[in-house]
Amino acid sequence: MSTNGKAALLIENVNVSYGADPVIRDISFQVDAGESFGLMGLNGAGKTTLIKAILGLREQDSGKISIFGAPCTSRESKARLAYLPERFEPPWFLTGFEFLRFSLRLYNQRFDSEVVAQAAERLALDRGALKRRVQTYSKGMRQKLGLLGTILTGCPLLILDEPMSGLDPRARTLVKDMLSEIKSEGRTIFFSSHILADMEEICDRVTVLHNSVIMHTGTPAGLKEKTNTKNLERAFLQFIENRVAA
Repeated sequence: MSTNGKAALLIENVNVSYGADPVIRDISFQVDAGESFGLMGLNGAGKTTLIKAILGLREQDSGKISIFGAPCTSRESKARLAYLPERFEPPWFLTGFEFLRFSLRLYNQRFDSEVVAQAAERLALDRGALKRRVQTYSKGMRQKLGLLGTILTGCPLLILDEPMSGLDPRARTLVKDMLSEIKSEGRTIFFSSHILADMEEICDRVTVLHNSVIMHTGTPAGLKEKTNTKNLERAFLQFIENRVAA
């Protein structure tokens, strides 16, 4: 799927309010095609609202959101992105195979049970489980299924909200390996996570959303250097605390 050399995601002076309360205030940043980009922020910072706006599920009060040069609400944009929500719950009455077949068909992708089973095993999801109804799955198994349903679409832009939720250390490592391979294919990853160690390992750049505004956009190393800290979690906390105090 061609990206026409456009930025994968472009946020321009976006404002979103709920009633009289601003949730996002005049934020702007760009995610380049082929980049792994992280959205950082405390609970209530506006991350979920921003993701909803990107997906066209929440209209912004002003500003523009573009996906590969097209408005985020356009049919063209929606065909180029796949989304994993923070609270992913697949239909309980489907088997794993049935859910993945449905997900791939939404994007006109061919379903090959062997290819799907091999991808599942790479995330330590036993192929035998794919024949069972998802109501028998643990939280971690459901999360792996959601990741597979997002990644296997082949979309050039993946939007992942807390993709490591419910995963043990082994599964997190396997997911990071798979995301690295996706990035090497030229696909773009935009994700939000509270596990900043994972974000430090995966992301080319990160942006800090705090108190409804973007406070910083740059490399994880740059944020650590700016705060004179050794890991991204401490850098993030020190940065927002110092900015609030200032």
